[in-house]
Amino acid sequence: MPASPSSSAQAAREAVAHRLRDLRKEAGLTVVQLAAACGWHYSKTSRIENALTGPSVNDIRRWCAATHTDDQAQDLVVQSINAESMYRQWRDQVRAGLRHIQESRAKAFRETECHRLYSAGLVPGLLQTEGYALAVLGIAADVHGLPVDDSAEAARARIERSRIVHEQGHRFVVVIEEPVLHYRIAEADAMAAQLGYLLTAGALPAVSLGIVPMASRRTHWPEETFHVYDDRLVSVELVSAEVSVTQPGEIAQYLEMFERLRSMAVYGADARALVLKAIDALG
Repeated sequence: MPASPSSSAQAAREAVAHRLRDLRKEAGLTVVQLAAACGWHYSKTSRIENALTGPSVNDIRRWCAATHTDDQAQDLVVQSINAESMYRQWRDQVRAGLRHIQESRAKAFRETECHRLYSAGLVPGLLQTEGYALAVLGIAADVHGLPVDDSAEAARARIERSRIVHEQGHRFVVVIEEPVLHYRIAEADAMAAQLGYLLTAGALPAVSLGIVPMASRRTHWPEETFHVYDDRLVSVELVSAEVSVTQPGEIAQYLEMFERLRSMAVYGADARALVLKAIDALG
């Protein structure tokens, strides 16, 4: 599991790892001695203590037995399970297909009143056209080596889910970096259609579209893509996984960061000018 400044899942796994290491040291055991008592190779102890491998329930119980701290085993088991459940491998998610991922999130989208979305790499899914979505999901299918490429069905499911931007009871505050407008994710015609739709979507009453100009003086660096659902959940997209942040304190940090990014963006006529510039650049 790769470390990331925004990965609360990694921090949670590290907390378990550090506690297990402390128990070993407090018991006066070396890495080799702990491994011998647990019946495994000492390299496994090192991987667990360095948060490279998540311990199983049985691993934790053996560890606590070896350090004579059986009374702490259950709490550590619960803590470890929570940490691992926060971190969902993309490969595990896509086994059921890309379309399944799009459909599985529909409920969360509909239950959210205020959507805050930030992206430095792509047009957010809620504002994608079918042609652009097809290109994005096609790349995802290739990157993850899916045995069955259902990107076309997934693109249609994404567009169906995106109809929520036209429904009452929802607000969408979207911030993207200007390079998003220029990345050639799709063919020129599909890119032109996507950029044209941003002009339309940005004018919707429920949508606030901000674009951070490349030439602006930054007060915050670009971040990984994230989506804030009201004030109850943050979904962060990393290379190998999607991290779900649910701790109130961490959600507050994302909300503060979002406001900093939003304050650097331009809106209205200035944002439209950047989109039109990108359309002209298509040639």
